[in-house]
Parts: sequence; C-alpha cells; structure tokens
Amino acid sequence: MRQTINGADFRRLVISAAASVEINKQKLNELNVFPVPDGDTGTNMSMTINAAAADLRKAEDPSLEKASAIAASAMLRGARGNSGVILSLLFRGISRKLKGAENCNGVLWAEALQEGVDAAYKAVMKPAEGTILTVARLAAGKALEAAKENSYFEFVHEAAIEEAKIALADTVNQNPVLKKAGVVDAGGKGWLVALEAMLCALRGEDIVAPEGSAEATAEEATFSDFDTDDITFTYCTEFIISRENDNDPEKLREFLSSLGDSLVLVDDEEIIKVHVHTNDPGKALHEAIDYGSFVTVKIENMRLQHTEKVMSEQEIAPKIAEPEKALGVVSVCAGDGLADVFMDLGVDGIISGGQTMNPSTQDILEVVNKVPAETVFVLPNNKNIIMAAQQVDALTPKNVVVISSKTVPQGITAMLNFNPEGEVQENVDAMTESLDTVDTMQITYAARNSDFDGHDIHEGDYLALYGGALFGTGRDVKALLKALAQKVNKSGKEYITIYYGEDITEKQAQKTADLFADICPNADVNLLRGGQPVYYYLISAE
Repeated sequence: MRQTINGADFRRLVISAAASVEINKQKLNELNVFPVPDGDTGTNMSMTINAAAADLRKAEDPSLEKASAIAASAMLRGARGNSGVILSLLFRGISRKLKGAENCNGVLWAEALQEGVDAAYKAVMKPAEGTILTVARLAAGKALEAAKENSYFEFVHEAAIEEAKIALADTVNQNPVLKKAGVVDAGGKGWLVALEAMLCALRGEDIVAPEGSAEATAEEATFSDFDTDDITFTYCTEFIISRENDNDPEKLREFLSSLGDSLVLVDDEEIIKVHVHTNDPGKALHEAIDYGSFVTVKIENMRLQHTEKVMSEQEIAPKIAEPEKALGVVSVCAGDGLADVFMDLGVDGIISGGQTMNPSTQDILEVVNKVPAETVFVLPNNKNIIMAAQQVDALTPKNVVVISSKTVPQGITAMLNFNPEGEVQENVDAMTESLDTVDTMQITYAARNSDFDGHDIHEGDYLALYGGALFGTGRDVKALLKALAQKVNKSGKEYITIYYGEDITEKQAQKTADLFADICPNADVNLLRGGQPVYYYLISAE
C-alpha cells in the first residue's frame, strides 16, 4: 500500500482521471435529466480535466507543487459549464494545500481534498445538495477521518472513494429533479470516476483513452467540413419551469414544434423541462411563462460556437508579431481597473491572472508573441507566476526579460521606471531596483481555520498582509486598515495608493481613503478602482 505520492505520481493520477472521464463522458451526459449532447456534464468535465492532462504531459518530472499547480491552472483556463467550473475549483483547492510540499501522505491528501471542497463551496453562491459538491464534501470528510486512523495515501484515498459511492447513491434522494428521473447526479458521478481512475494509476493500472474510441473520433471531427449555413436554427434553448397551474404541456409542445427542431419536453407534477433549437428563443420563453415560473434558462448561439471551433482548428501555428520597436512590456493582473492602470502606463499587453488564477507559460507566451517588439519585459506581479514567466524566453524568437515583481504595486512602480527609449540592461537595473521602494499591503479573507505565525485564524476572518507577511486578522476590517495606516505613518512614506476590489463599493473605498488621509497627514493618498477579485484592497506606500 502506497504511503505517499510525489509530483510524478500526481501527474499520472490526473492524466489517468482525465482519460477515464473522457471514456465515460457519454455515460455521464446520459445521466442528465435531458439526454441531449449539447455540451452536457460529461463533455464539460472531460474538456476541463483534459486541459490539465495536456499541460501535465508537457511537464517533465514536475515537483508535487508544480504538478498540482499546472493542473489547477489548466483546469481554471479550460473550465466549461457549472460542473467544469466546480471541478476546477476542487483542484485549485488541492493545489493550494499541496503548495510547498515535496511529497503527500494521507493526512495531507485529506486536507487537500477538504481545501478543494472549501474552495468550491465558497465560490458557489447557493450550493445545492445532491450535486458534485455533496459528493466531494462527504468524500473529503471521510478522508479526514481515515487519516486519523492511517496516514497512508492509498488508505485515505480508498476511504474517500467508498464514501463518494455512498454519497453519490444518495443524490437521487436529495434532488427532486433527480428523484423524478431516477438517476444520480452526473457531476458527482464524474468526480467518483476521476477518484477511481486516480486509484488505478496509483496501483500501476493507469487508465488510457483508446485511440479508436467513439469519443476520440468525435473529438477529432473537423468542423470546417460544413458551413454555418448548415445550422438551420441558431439558438439552443433550454429551460426548466416550476409547474404552477393546470395548463396542458402538450400545447406548449405543439407550439415549440412549430418554432424549431430537436425538441425534447418532459413534464411531471412539479416541473416542465424543455430543450429546443430555434431562431426565436424569446417567443419560446414568452409562451412558456404561461405554465409557471422559470427555474433555469440557458440560450447558446450554435453558429457562434461553430465559428469559434473552426477558428481554433485553423489557428495551428502561433502568431508572432514582427518587431516595430525595440522594447515592449506585458503585465499580469486581475481586475479591469488594474488593467487600465497598466495600459495607461504604456504596457503593451495584459495577461489575466493573479493570486487566484496563475496563468500558464502558454498564456504568457501568447501575449508576449503579440507584442511588436524585439525585447519584451514581463511583469508577473506575483511570486507564483515568476517561474512560469521565465520559461517563455526559450519558446519565442523574441528576447524575454522577466522583472521579478511579486505584487501589483511593485509592477506599477517598475512600469513607472521603464524607459521605452532606453537600453535593455538600463531598464532591467532601474525596474528591478524600484521594486524595494514600495511597500505592499493587502486585505483579503481566510478560506479556512488556521493557526499561523501566532495568529488564531478563523474561516471568514479578514486577513491583512504587509509585504509578504501576515500582519493581522479579525472580523473588523476597519481596525485592520487603521493598524496598517498607523504602520505606514510611522514608516514615513509619502505616497499612498489604494486599489479597491470588485467586492468593495466606491463609498466604502472612499471611507478607507479618508481613514488613511487622517492617520497619514503628511502623505498624498490616491484612490483607484482596481476591480480585482478576492483581495478587497491592494495598497501601495512609497
């Protein structure tokens, strides 16, 4: 029985899981109440996890931290549909927990599974029972119990699987729609399929998707063989109605049949669920409202999806912009406000990412290649992105120079010291030296309970960071901001810039700016909307 896994093992486990989900994707699709292949659960989960498998195949002998980070990043970029997004969140949480670990035993794995569950639940506004969330939560809970009995990775993973089976079987009783259809949750089944395939790989029985499988053949189909004109009806329209009257659903069926094709209508005492392809989804919804209230509505433009698919098939070779100038800059950031700041300072391209979404080397490479410059400076603005950025130089004919900015304020300061007419080394020296002139403060939240560096942290607490260290924690964000302002005042900094995140209103942000102005009367305080996720405030002091 295996006691621990390393980076190479984790890589194999995820690749095996991806293959198994791919093999079983049609079965997962068929578990949906509507058995129509319009990008259902199995397809969405397969595309999501196979994005990770593709990147992991490119990684040679990765560390555990690297392998888990690659998987999390790729799934985040490749997430499709609700089930795919939740799957990516589960692996994002796992990656966070494995950060810094060279090996993973059963105890750490149980904690990683739980971290994944915490990440997923936190992101879903209204978590519903009887879904993939339920299966993942109960499996992780059982893993934590098993880890107290035996710290072997394999023992704990087996326990998680057995509990996932029980939890999955019970989903049919927790969700009224599933109960009516007599099926288990497709997303929960997909998670179980992945866990079981990981165990197979752990035991040397890696799952491999057959080259000639029907699924593989379908994935290889060339969509450019037919034109968008072959699509008779543009919009794939799906909705569920809560039954609130005695109106005859057969009349709705008759109306929708005259409106389009591919109609599937299922009704029972509680709901009516509809799938139809039509050129006028508005008429379909207007007619349906007479039968009750909408529970869900999804409308997709199939012509647009087809066009995007054809374009992606045709874009085989990377596009590399011809040099029109000597120097250019790209920057990583999350939040449209922060992106505007960098663009106003002269950045040529933005790579979307940050603390919660580390872009891959491929993501950075694609933006670098679009810059019409001989030398391109990269501002990672996060210590976890620096290494990925450093791999870009070997993948492009451009000269790529990474400035090791670890925070967004450092990146902005570096950009202020960039001279587009200067020499490469001159800019390297000036931008690098500027990084230590700015202090970075951040306000975020605790995702879980923790005892860290003498701080008793509880899930949901505000966390204040100063530089790279935890400064304080608590339920009163104003008290934390006040303490930060007092520290800045003692340091004698003259310029303070506050970037507020997407969860902060302008009125709230102005109060924070006023607080800093009152406590730091000798400093110039500026307030800007950053729009960044997760971090309520990013504050720089120079």
